[in-house]
Amino acid sequence: MSISAADVDFDKSGGLVPAIVQDCKTLQVLMLAWMNRAALDETLESGEATFFSRSRGERWRKGEKSGNRLKVKSITRDCDGDTLLIAVEPVGPACHLGTTSCFGADIAPGVGRLGALERTIVRRAAASPDESGTARLFASGIKRIAQKVGEEGVECALAGAAGDREELCNEAADLFYHLTVLLHSRGASMNDVMDVLAARSLG
Repeated sequence: MSISAADVDFDKSGGLVPAIVQDCKTLQVLMLAWMNRAALDETLESGEATFFSRSRGERWRKGEKSGNRLKVKSITRDCDGDTLLIAVEPVGPACHLGTTSCFGADIAPGVGRLGALERTIVRRAAASPDESGTARLFASGIKRIAQKVGEEGVECALAGAAGDREELCNEAADLFYHLTVLLHSRGASMNDVMDVLAARSLG
């Protein structure tokens, strides 16, 4: 993480800056907390999100009691240097009420569902094939997975050409699922694909 406490303007708001916490895969906003210089330093050193509690007047590391930690992937400051955007990999729900987000949403919105799908697939890949259809698909081998992507691609194309909107959306969902399985089986991710799209947009 190429940021340090010296890059952040803590003086503007009396030693504290707001920290917006975002899921690195789904881009869902999980929570808003506050950091002082010491909390940012501890976060950078530990790799886990640590904040300052205004009500208790002390530092607190997310998940110390619950185990629902936030593994920090990147920290970006805003244009004025007085607000932080923290991309994390959450271990458990971010909200103390047990929901994924403190803003009341348990399901990642929009295209964020692709990131949530990928996380589910990674988890189920480690399950027993007797317990998970996804695990059975992984156990069938890379050639079968690739074949399924081809089959789903054809079905999606046919639905687009001759089916209705609902059929197309259902077939596209099947294609996204199998494509995500194929990417994971080859050690790639949706973010890797997004990086390619981002690079192409610059061309």
